Amino acid sequence: MKRNRSAPHPIWHEFVPKSWDFLNGKYSWRLFKSDLAAGLTVGLVALPLAMVFAIAAGLPPERGLYTAIVAGFLTSLLGGSRFQIGGPTGAFVVIIYSIMQRNEYAGLVAITLLAGIILLGAAFCRLGNLIKYIPYPLVTGFTTGIAVVIFSSQIKDFLGLTIDKLPADFIPKWMAIIAALPTFDLITCAVASGTLLFIILIRHFVPALPWGISSVALATFITWGFHLPVETIATRFGGISGTLPLPALPNCSALLQNWHLLLMDAITIAFLAGIESLLSAMVADGMAGTRHRSNCELMAQGVANIGSVLCGGIPTTGAIARTATNVKTGGKTPVAGMIHAITLLVILLAFAPIVSQISIAVLSAVLMMVAWNMSEIDHFRHLFRAPAGDVIVLLTTFFLTVLVDLTVAVQIGMVLAAFLFMKRMADLSGVVKLSVTEPEEPEHEEEYELGVLEHHKLPPGVEVYEITGPFFFGVADSLKDLLTNLERPPQIFILRMRKVPVIDASGMHALKEFYFKCARDKTTLLLSGVAPSLHKLLKKFGVTELIGEKQIFPTIETALQRASKLVAHH
Repeated sequence: MKRNRSAPHPIWHEFVPKSWDFLNGKYSWRLFKSDLAAGLTVGLVALPLAMVFAIAAGLPPERGLYTAIVAGFLTSLLGGSRFQIGGPTGAFVVIIYSIMQRNEYAGLVAITLLAGIILLGAAFCRLGNLIKYIPYPLVTGFTTGIAVVIFSSQIKDFLGLTIDKLPADFIPKWMAIIAALPTFDLITCAVASGTLLFIILIRHFVPALPWGISSVALATFITWGFHLPVETIATRFGGISGTLPLPALPNCSALLQNWHLLLMDAITIAFLAGIESLLSAMVADGMAGTRHRSNCELMAQGVANIGSVLCGGIPTTGAIARTATNVKTGGKTPVAGMIHAITLLVILLAFAPIVSQISIAVLSAVLMMVAWNMSEIDHFRHLFRAPAGDVIVLLTTFFLTVLVDLTVAVQIGMVLAAFLFMKRMADLSGVVKLSVTEPEEPEHEEEYELGVLEHHKLPPGVEVYEITGPFFFGVADSLKDLLTNLERPPQIFILRMRKVPVIDASGMHALKEFYFKCARDKTTLLLSGVAPSLHKLLKKFGVTELIGEKQIFPTIETALQRASKLVAHH
């Protein structure tokens, strides 16, 4: 049968964007009407959020708009999700602010370019399915920590405090805030508090209304109508440029030459972009009953991050709240995400002077609500019911994010989570002695082997031990100490492996060392219950050749028969 040339090759199918599935002859006017309504709504929702995330990161608000426009369009055009909305998010605020303090915008561009390349590499290495295994306590810990840092960074603008430069570190930041409390501005605080009250009322009584743009529009109209003396985007940043920069590479060549010094920040941005985008895609799938292409989504995020900073933007990822809004308002295809980006472009080009009149205090109130939503305080508290190891990962990641640095929090959190996983795997695995006087009863028909021992009386000098669970480096030490702990070395040692689903290089090495120890003690080593897949691995690693093919048996019965013959021969 001749394959259709227009169809994607099966190997590359996972990199075909979802937009191609619909724009390749399947798109209709009915779908467009749904996408148009959803795209316009999401565009209005994204407008204040794009600006507040840029401001919170220490950048002019238009850089957030550039990101939402360029990255939002590329994410929808190239992504593996039907509903994903790309743009700046709260997860990046902390790391961007830290980078800006150390390397300014040129450093941020260089780091984001590296992060984009890392995301592309992860996509083409098909690592998209692995990111889902990031432990939930770790994600919750740094998400809640980010929320606390964002909240802290907005106290200055919420209260109208006069602070020349707000420190990046948490404790010095709060010391500066406390020291500046006498500069508190009543009108600024009233505007911010009123905006926060508007948001709460809208969310409670009119949840269908986009609370972000609605509260910003209402508060801006009041401050402008009553000529309230509050700081605006125009007074702090000189207004918003009503143009979208053409793609250009800023002068960051010197930084890129020392790329290894920027690598950890780039890995953190790539890690956050990958996790949040795939998490957002999974949320959309759960709401709409669809399936995304994870590696295609990572590829799109890599391109979107590169495209964003080339057009004057900042790091980007999938935005969970905006993606959920897209689904709820009837978005059907990636065209809705493209319309969201075009909507923001039109606002930037046509309404920049109006947007420039938005008060900084109003945006700080919006960001405080974002921080509250990000904190997921109920989930955070609920995790205290989890096992102690998970709580340690949660609190370590949280406190490191707040007090030290997000990069350090992610690194140490991952290491702790890995050790916790290894400890749990080691608890499930072990080396146990099998009893012949009190044999274990089989739970399933296929486990009939266990009953075999009661039909065979072990000859003198024969010991039977069993490895239970994965045979990895966590079990290796138990095997090494086995012969040492016996009163006298047995003549025949049967190591049963029917409950070993997998074995790693450390397990293979331990098995080799155990064989050599048996050989020194003049003990014959037999392996039983070796499944075909396990036998193949043993052969590949050279264990079969070392022990001998005739000393490896599929069942304990055949191994015991061999042991009886060896004892009789001796």
